Amino acid sequence: MRRQTPGKDDILAQPWLQPVRPYLSDDRLWALERQSVARGVAMGLFMGLLMPVAQILFAVAGAAVIRGHVPISAACTLVTNPFTVPPIYYAAYQLGDQLLPASLDFSSFTFEAHNWLADGINWAITHGAPLMTGLLVIAAVSAVLGYLAVHLCWRSKTPRTP
Repeated sequence: MRRQTPGKDDILAQPWLQPVRPYLSDDRLWALERQSVARGVAMGLFMGLLMPVAQILFAVAGAAVIRGHVPISAACTLVTNPFTVPPIYYAAYQLGDQLLPASLDFSSFTFEAHNWLADGINWAITHGAPLMTGLLVIAAVSAVLGYLAVHLCWRSKTPRTP
């Protein structure tokens, strides 16, 4: 499998990565070290759950900023996929609806035009706040749990010296 997987140099040689190559060329972003892997997992889970589009792009950029493992950060965004998005978004909406105060009523904000764009905007206004609140909470909790899980698993796999 390692022979099939492209390495750091192969990935960075892509012409479309020319503008960001200096930011991604640091060897620490590609090394399997406990801290960088934990940061990469946390950033990947956070962006994968919070961002509905361009998750990998934001996760890689975030990993570069916090010195997290870039490939692991990109891979962890795959927590959201066509099979997991519906239950995650449903749970996020329910959680956000419980967390937001009941006095927060968005139903008065409506567009008068009756077409698909206006219907979409009306839906986003009335349901967007609970959904985004829930997604933010789930993303933050998942990132912290992922970070801690890497540290716990790494510690349990490291041989102890007497």
